[in-house]
Amino acid sequence: MDIKTIGIVGSGTMGGGIAQAAATTGFQVILNDVGQEHLARSLKTMDKSLAKLIEKGKVSEDKGLILSRIKTTTALEEFAKADLAIEAVFEDFEVKKKVLVALDKIVRPEVILASNTSSISITRLAALTGRPAKFMGMHFMNPVPLMTLVELIKGIATSQETFAAVKGVAEKMGKVPVEANDFPGFISNRILIPMINEAAYALMEGVGTPEAIDTVMKLGMNHPMGPLTLADLIGLDVCLDIMEVLYEGFKDTKYRPCPLLRKMVDAGYLGRKTGRGFYEYKA
Repeated sequence: MDIKTIGIVGSGTMGGGIAQAAATTGFQVILNDVGQEHLARSLKTMDKSLAKLIEKGKVSEDKGLILSRIKTTTALEEFAKADLAIEAVFEDFEVKKKVLVALDKIVRPEVILASNTSSISITRLAALTGRPAKFMGMHFMNPVPLMTLVELIKGIATSQETFAAVKGVAEKMGKVPVEANDFPGFISNRILIPMINEAAYALMEGVGTPEAIDTVMKLGMNHPMGPLTLADLIGLDVCLDIMEVLYEGFKDTKYRPCPLLRKMVDAGYLGRKTGRGFYEYKA
């Protein structure tokens, strides 16, 4: 499969990051979102990110040339030109369902559909389309331009040809693809999110302050940042959504979301993006 143009639905943190990484490595990109204001914000973020990467010598190509490879649109019909379509919308099954059903009708029959889901069953998502053999998970890490890992997840019907083609795209993007089987949370979030959830329990039960919990994990376990700081970066709503998927998928109480995590999400304390999570952040 000769994949030259990548379509991405969702221009948020993940979708915009995927678009930047793809354009930086020579792909043409079609970036879609529901409103022009979302797309404009995403391009502004990419512009700043590329400027920093160029300044540090990590990107050598002209910033304007990279951004010229990205076409923004609010019309999914543009994806008729895509050779690979990646869904990168909210981690919510119903939202993803709406996007994938629409994409399946627009993209050409030979085109692969991929989801950037961080926890939802690839087999279940693939069944929404008429091309389960040409569907798989392509889970990028945040921030996409800096993180090299991509989890590749095959559904029960994903063909080896599809897997090989997507692996090739990931490698061309400078990523290290790792295959994971289709279980809730895959590898990364099966391990990471329960750790964050347990840190929230430790805070709720008064085992330690947020600073103490994070310091123990940084200095004692050599983590680059503590789990509560990381949760604020990811978004507490996203962490809760993934815990819900794990809890529902395994029916095991060890995956029960921490009540404090749920309460904070209910209060709108979602982390960095709202200015308050386990820590407070200045605008």
